[in-house]
Amino acid sequence: MAQKPTPIREQTRSVVRSLLARTAIELFAARGYDDTTLDEVAAAAGVSRRTLFNYFRNKEDLALSGLDEQGEMIAARLAERPADEDAWMALRAAFQVLKEIDMTAEGRLEFITLLFGNDSLRAGHAEKQARWQDLFAPQIEPRLPESDRRTLQARAIAAAAIICLQAANEEWVRLDGQVDLFDLYDTAVQAIRRPT
Repeated sequence: MAQKPTPIREQTRSVVRSLLARTAIELFAARGYDDTTLDEVAAAAGVSRRTLFNYFRNKEDLALSGLDEQGEMIAARLAERPADEDAWMALRAAFQVLKEIDMTAEGRLEFITLLFGNDSLRAGHAEKQARWQDLFAPQIEPRLPESDRRTLQARAIAAAAIICLQAANEEWVRLDGQVDLFDLYDTAVQAIRRPT
């Protein structure tokens, strides 16, 4: 069954949202999250404050808006993976979608530094990633052996993979983006999957 094309209006809304978010991230990185007002973001984007609020509830929503989209992209890629593929391998492959996001390495470094450098954003980031667990677990569960605890196991794997990705991102920032993020992710996964 073919997907219906997205209506032009929805595409336009998505593009505007993306441009507003990108403008905000650039300002937050340059001036600091707490020192940048929504009025400044609106002015830099060439829109009114009211228009900005048509797209985002508040400043935190603006800063973290891309995380919802990223989670959905990862979940969609996970759903496309072969049904018999190991859950960890499928997640690793699905996370590769993050490399395809249109952002320079410098921009990514600024964004992640911003996220982890602000307590409010860090908490919001954790909340968004908890939603990722809800998206990923149903894709992981069928890959696991039949068990009355398979749902729990799927949620645990999803949560652990997300934490490994977060740890890899933090280390990547610490190393100024000078190493491959997914090498760091693999190291984190190996640490928790290693038999004791």
